Parts: sequence; C-alpha cells; structure tokens
Amino acid sequence: MAKHGKNYQEAAKLVDRSTSYDIVEAMELVKKMARAKFDETVEAAVRLGVDPKKQDQAVRGVVVLPHGTGKTRKVLVFAKGEKAKEAEAAGADYVGDTDMIQKIQQGWFDFDVCVATPDMMAEVGKLGRLLGGKGLMPNPKAGTVTFDVGRAVQEIKAGKIEFRLDKAGIIHAPIGKVSFDAQKLAENLQALLEALVRAKPAAAKGQYMRNIAVSSTMGPSVRVRYQA
Repeated sequence: MAKHGKNYQEAAKLVDRSTSYDIVEAMELVKKMARAKFDETVEAAVRLGVDPKKQDQAVRGVVVLPHGTGKTRKVLVFAKGEKAKEAEAAGADYVGDTDMIQKIQQGWFDFDVCVATPDMMAEVGKLGRLLGGKGLMPNPKAGTVTFDVGRAVQEIKAGKIEFRLDKAGIIHAPIGKVSFDAQKLAENLQALLEALVRAKPAAAKGQYMRNIAVSSTMGPSVRVRYQA
C-alpha cells in the first residue's frame, strides 16, 4: 500500500470513509482537503454495474460541462476549404490537412483534441497508431468526426469532455479545478452523472451506478450519494 505524506493524512481526517456525502458537501470537502501549491484538478470516478468485457455493455459518450474544466484545450482540426475557414473562425488552435498529418508523423503532438471532417478520415486514418495510442483519434461517437466543425470546436473550448469505461468498469473524468466554487463543481458533476444515465446500455442489469467518488489531484477521495 502506498504511503501518503503528512498533508494527505491530515486532510483525510476531515472525511468519514464510511459515509457518502451529498454532491455539494462532497465538493466542499474536496476543496478543503486540497493542500497542493497548484490549482489541482477535481476528478470524478464512477464505478458502473456493467461488464466492460461485453461489447453490448460498453459505456462511452460526451458531455459539455456547464462550467468547463478550467483547462484551455488546444484543438487541431483536419479540414479543407470552407470547413477549414469555419474551424479557424470558431477558435481552433491548428487547422490543416496533409500538412498537419505530416507534422504528426514527424512527432508533433502539441494539441489536446482532434476534430476531422468525414472526407478527411481516409487520410487521418493513416495516423491510427500514433493518435489511437494517445486517445486522440477523431471518433463519430465523440462528435469529433463531423462537418459541423465550428460547433465541435466551440463545444470543446466551452468544456466538452469525453468519457469512456475502462477495463475495471470505471469512468474517470475531470470536472473542474479546486479554485471553482463548490456549487459549480457540483453542477459539473451533476451534468456528468446525467450523461452517464443517458448512456446506460440496454443490456445493463441491476444497480447501474455502484460507487461515485470525487477527489483532487493530490487529495483523498470523497464518496458521493446520488439518486439517478
């Protein structure tokens, strides 16, 4: 078991590990326990009652957090012509086609999200190993393969995040920074949980949300009570 430092141990005394807190109270605790000298990210971890090994129980989707993540994300758009101009007007950080593909093949990865128009995917597909390994490959289910590139860029800049079930059956997602007030963090978490409910697979049986916890980057976790 990992040995935690003094600050962590002191912060952990503020939480009753046997209790689940309502959303706002949980966020207030997370803020109180954040002792790092930087603006820590607040992350939610949601254990779902699904089998991640079964394709018909996969959980994946996107949600626009009402108050954003607190992080400015660099967006790369693969597009040509008018769609390239649309992406630029929407605030994309980088826009291009084969020139950007060549840069990535040469080792350039100074971006956080990729968006592509459908007509570009034959070329972008050549980057499958490079982008896929970093979770950056554009995907229609995530809304990052679309002709509506302007809207896609605006949503990402506004706080759109993608969530995906991991091999342990858990969804991990950033929901803001400890500098956010507790109410805004609570509203971001509420938006994520509602999106997870909408993404519930038809094949899922029994209790769907089994455990919800929130924590800051360096702080202890807090269990959250939630009624879907």
